[in-house]
Amino acid sequence: MEKKQSRFNLDISIVDLLVIAAGTAIYSFGIVFFNIYNHLADGGVTGITLILRALFHIDPAYSTILVNIPLFAIGYRFLGKKDMFYTLYGTIVLAVFLWIWQRVPIVINLDHDLLLSAIGAGLFGGFGCGIIYRFGGTTGGVDIVARLFERFKGVQMGQTLLTIDVLVLLSSLIYLNVRQMAYTLIYVWIFSMIVNFTQRGAYTARGILIISNESERISTAIQDELSRGVTFLNAEGGYSHKSKQVVYCVVSPSELHTLKKLVESIDEEAFISIIEVNEAIGEGFTYKRPKRFKLL
Repeated sequence: MEKKQSRFNLDISIVDLLVIAAGTAIYSFGIVFFNIYNHLADGGVTGITLILRALFHIDPAYSTILVNIPLFAIGYRFLGKKDMFYTLYGTIVLAVFLWIWQRVPIVINLDHDLLLSAIGAGLFGGFGCGIIYRFGGTTGGVDIVARLFERFKGVQMGQTLLTIDVLVLLSSLIYLNVRQMAYTLIYVWIFSMIVNFTQRGAYTARGILIISNESERISTAIQDELSRGVTFLNAEGGYSHKSKQVVYCVVSPSELHTLKKLVESIDEEAFISIIEVNEAIGEGFTYKRPKRFKLL
């Protein structure tokens, strides 16, 4: 089945928009039923809206839009139309779901246990945002600020985002006590771990570099025994200046032990370098490998 797309000269994917909306619904659920109900802060634009709610009783559904308007105006001139569309879309959908969840009569009774609240907020928020980021979306204008600093000042996005989050969290002490802030930091840590896990996916892989004088035999064994593709890389020894064939392949973590034993059985002096691969796309990872049937 082909992926349907709505063009509008932006190559916008309907599937992406639906998944981003689902991620935003999960993220906003965590904000309303864990952060707001249990007085936990947040970073970025969401943290600013929670401060405005605590001080001036402004609904985060409205302040999310208000805070982002000047950021959209700045970013529109410098960022691509597709990026701006996805950011604007994510922000509007977030505001809508924040409005909806605050009016849905759901009660999650945790007996005001801040640890459980921090865990719940981290799980829902991290999973929701991880889905959003994985499909190219964002939920607010802080990303715009970070991209502008990266483009014009050469500051990495991660550094800018961290700085803004720290400033917002410190400002949240206006309405939070130290105990609540401590649990907020636990939430932020869980949130970041879940975001990274969701973006990478549960199925990580391992990239293997093998340097050996028996590269041909090792390559054949890997293809026959593990049914994994192999690539030869031309290399030169730094000391001997002799040409070498480096074997490169990607395997699942469960196949790693078998591969090491396989290489060792062919060449005990082989050099093996193992690299963690955050995402592997292609045969055997995102779709099935052709099966090889053996009688013995």
